[in-house]
Amino acid sequence: MKDQVIIFDTTLRDGEQALSASLTVKEKLQIAYALERLGIDVIEAGFPVSSPGDFESVQTIAKHIRNSRICALSRAVEKDIDVAAESLKAAESFRIHTFISTSTVHVQDKLRRSYDDVIAMGIAAVKRARKYTDDVEFSCEDAGRTPIDNLCRMVEAAIDAGATTINIPDTVGYTLPSEFGGIITQLFNRVPNIDKAIISVHCHDDLGMSVANSMAAIQAGARQVEGTINGLGERAGNCALEEIAMIIKTRQSLLGVHTNLKHDEIHRTSKMVSQLCHMPIQANKAIVGSNAFSHSSGIHQDGMLKNKNTYEIMTPNSIGLKNQALNLTSRSGRAAVKSHMDTLGYTEHEYDLDKLYTDFLSLADRKGQVFDYDLEALMHFSNLRDEDDFFKINYLSVQSGSVMATTSIKLQCGDQEKCEAAVGNGPVDALYQCIYRLTGYEIVLDKFDLTAKGEGEDGLGQADIIANYKGRKYHGTGLATDIVEASGQALIHVINSIYRADQIATIKQQHSH
Repeated sequence: MKDQVIIFDTTLRDGEQALSASLTVKEKLQIAYALERLGIDVIEAGFPVSSPGDFESVQTIAKHIRNSRICALSRAVEKDIDVAAESLKAAESFRIHTFISTSTVHVQDKLRRSYDDVIAMGIAAVKRARKYTDDVEFSCEDAGRTPIDNLCRMVEAAIDAGATTINIPDTVGYTLPSEFGGIITQLFNRVPNIDKAIISVHCHDDLGMSVANSMAAIQAGARQVEGTINGLGERAGNCALEEIAMIIKTRQSLLGVHTNLKHDEIHRTSKMVSQLCHMPIQANKAIVGSNAFSHSSGIHQDGMLKNKNTYEIMTPNSIGLKNQALNLTSRSGRAAVKSHMDTLGYTEHEYDLDKLYTDFLSLADRKGQVFDYDLEALMHFSNLRDEDDFFKINYLSVQSGSVMATTSIKLQCGDQEKCEAAVGNGPVDALYQCIYRLTGYEIVLDKFDLTAKGEGEDGLGQADIIANYKGRKYHGTGLATDIVEASGQALIHVINSIYRADQIATIKQQHSH
C-alpha cells in the first residue's frame, strides 16, 4: 500500500461557500497561488455550473496554476459535468469531481428515487466525466449514514465505470472515529475492485471529530484526505488540513505515511486565508492559533527553559512561524523591499512591487521601522487594490468630541473631485455619511470589524466590513495606521466593487439589446 497521503484542498469550494460574502476572482487566485506554494496535490477550485463567477474563478485558476492539479465539482448531471470540463480546459491536466447522495434519508427524501436509479446516475456521471479526463473522482454524499451494503454496491459500480478516486464523505459529521475507520475497512474487505481506485475521505466537524475521523480513515487505508485551510466550511466546518499535515509529520514513525506538503508554508497560508476570507482564527486553534506555541504556566515556562521538548512536540519554525524584525525604513529602496519579500518566500508574480513599495513608503514615514507582519499585511492589501478604481479618497479630516463628530472629505469620482462634510455619532459614522452622499449608493452595513495588525501604538489597523447592496453581499477591507482612514478605505473598496458590478451589468444589458 502506498505511503503517500494525497492532500485535496477544498478551501475555494466548500470553504468559500460558507463565507458571509463571496471571494473575488482575484482573491481566489491569490489563495490558489498560496495553496500551490504549500504543496497541495489537488485544488478544488469551485463549482463552475453554480454561477458565472465560479466558472470564471475555476477557469482563471486552471490557466495559472501548474504544480497542483485543478479540480472542479459537479453533480451527477450531464450539464454540470460539461460545464466543469469547459472551465478546466486551460489546465495541463485536471480532475472532474462528481457526486450523488447515497444515504437512505437523502435517496428517499432529497432525490426521491430508488437506489438502483441512483447507482445508474452515478455510473452515467462517471462515464461522461471520463470522456474529458482519465482523472475522475466520485463521491458518495452522506456515506457515513449509508447502509454498508448499498455503499459497497455504489463504490464497486463507480470504479467499474472508470472512477479513479472514490470519496467517502462524513457529510454531516455524524460518525465516531472507530465507526468511520470501520467503514473504510469494510470497503477494502468487501469491494472486489477496490485496488483500482484511491480511497478518499471528506469529513465535517459538526461534532468536532473531522480530523479524528480522517486520521482513522488513513489508518484503515485511505490515501487521500479532503479538507480546508483553518477548517473553513459549511456549518461547523471541514477537516483542517494544517492539523492533518502536522499530525502525519509529528507521528510519522507510528503512522508510516507522509504528505508532499511544505510544512513551513502552513502559517503563512493560514494567515492569508484568514485575512482574505474575513474569518479570524481562534487563539487556541491547534497548529495556527496565536496561543498554539505560547506557554503561560510557571511550571511550563520552567520546563521550556530547561528543554523545549518538555512542552513542545513541534517547533514554531516547523510551520514557518518566524518573528524576526525586518530592518526597513523610509530610506530603504525597492531592491531592499524585494529582497525581504524573497526572504519571506514570496515570488514576484504574487505581488505588484510598485504598489507595495508606494504603500511601504507611506507606512514607513509614519512608523519609522517596518516589520515582517507589516510588510505581509501591506502585500495582501495592495494585491486587492486596483489602480483603475473609480472612487478614491484624496483628503480626509476628522474632528471628534464627546457628543458628535464631524468629517470632511475630498473624493475622487472618476475625473471629478467632489467635497462633502457630515456629522455623525462618531468619526466613522460621519465619514460614511459623506461617502454615501457623494456616491449615491444606498448600502446597509451587516458587519463591521476592526483588528490590530502588528504591535504597539504604531501598529496597523485593519477594517473589515460586510455590506449589503440590492440583496448582494460585498466584503471590503482597509489597512492604515489611522482606524478612521482604514474604515473609509474598506467602504470605498466595497463601493468600487459595486460600481464595477453595475458597469458589467450595464454592458451585458446593452449587448442583449
